[in-house]
Amino acid sequence: MITVFGTGTGAPLDTAALDAVRAAGLVVGARRHIESAGLPPGTARVVMGPLAPALDAVEEQLAKADGAAEGGVVVLASGDPGFFGIVRALAERFGSDRLDVRPGVSSVATAFARVGLPWDDAVVVSAHGRDPRTAANACRAHPKVAILTGPGSGPAELGAELVRRADARTLVVASALGDPEHERVERVTPAEAAARDWGPAVSVVLCLDEERALAPLRTVAGPRPGPAQWALDEGEFTHRDSMITKFEVRALALARLGPRLGDLVWDIGAGSGSVAVECARFGAAVVAVEKTSDGVERIRANAAAHGVDVRAVHGAAPTVLSDLADPDAVFIGGGGRELPAIVTACARRARRSVVVAMAALDRVPAVRAALSGAGFDCDGVLLQSSRLAPLPGEVSRLAATNPVFLVWGTRPSSPLSEGVVQ
Repeated sequence: MITVFGTGTGAPLDTAALDAVRAAGLVVGARRHIESAGLPPGTARVVMGPLAPALDAVEEQLAKADGAAEGGVVVLASGDPGFFGIVRALAERFGSDRLDVRPGVSSVATAFARVGLPWDDAVVVSAHGRDPRTAANACRAHPKVAILTGPGSGPAELGAELVRRADARTLVVASALGDPEHERVERVTPAEAAARDWGPAVSVVLCLDEERALAPLRTVAGPRPGPAQWALDEGEFTHRDSMITKFEVRALALARLGPRLGDLVWDIGAGSGSVAVECARFGAAVVAVEKTSDGVERIRANAAAHGVDVRAVHGAAPTVLSDLADPDAVFIGGGGRELPAIVTACARRARRSVVVAMAALDRVPAVRAALSGAGFDCDGVLLQSSRLAPLPGEVSRLAATNPVFLVWGTRPSSPLSEGVVQ
């Protein structure tokens, strides 16, 4: 049997844990855990470093013990070992039925307790040994995020990502949680976080929109569920002179964009921001680029009306794109004569897909060439739809909408079905 004790945020081991340690044939844990456990002389121990050698040592000890009451394995782990912890690796290698897990309080729960906030509605992201862009995009899109940090993805790196590329956020940096002498919980701006060397003691970082950090009562924990409906009616958005991507076009565009939690989506030539808002409702971080000042205000109003975060950037593509973080997916709904140059600029930086909507047949070849030239698999369709419209006498007719070409490109190495959090 493998007994896994979560040490929480550093509290001394209780009597049951100490008894298990004394009876163990092998104790595995970080150096600080092993040093504080008071192991009897001669007890085999493995200081946790690379995971594979530690798991091999566990397997060897289990073979030696072979069901004996004593001589099993004890693993000491920080926080709650079933929450982004060692339990996953142990269960995959040895099976869940060989584990006896005694959880501790996670650093995430402790950090939220320190600032007096519930966390059932928080998005929790691990950046430890992972690409930090997923954490940064979650922070851009959601009002309450906890980030488990690691080397190269700590408060400074997160602050640098958010300082110019997100609406107002506060970072709460919790360091040395559980250590009465060294524990610190500090509220800083992203700029302040980016300017400091935080050292190795950071336990967790909270990213908060302070005005929305205390959300209404929830039934389902975690980020709010995805939308019950999408491809919303045009009447759900404020727009000018029907200058809005029609819902039939939005439906297919969303299917090809695949917006999701952890993604960053650009909406270029956003107009009313209808595509941007719909992507944000799926949990993605979204930047909407619009060249008119009244259009920017409409985007902000529509985002607020639907309760989502959309960063509206006033400017013309491709000029303003250089200051934006690289996107996972891009929707281009405007561009005029600049459209080929815009598509080329977006295709060079998009990680997964680019979707272009246009009314002019003459622009289709140049758009396809730009996407194919960037290494995308390219496809498209002409969308022609007719909507039911009332006639006198309680009958209906079909009213044709303007045809729209939708052309998209997808990187072969980044299929839409690929998981979001790696």
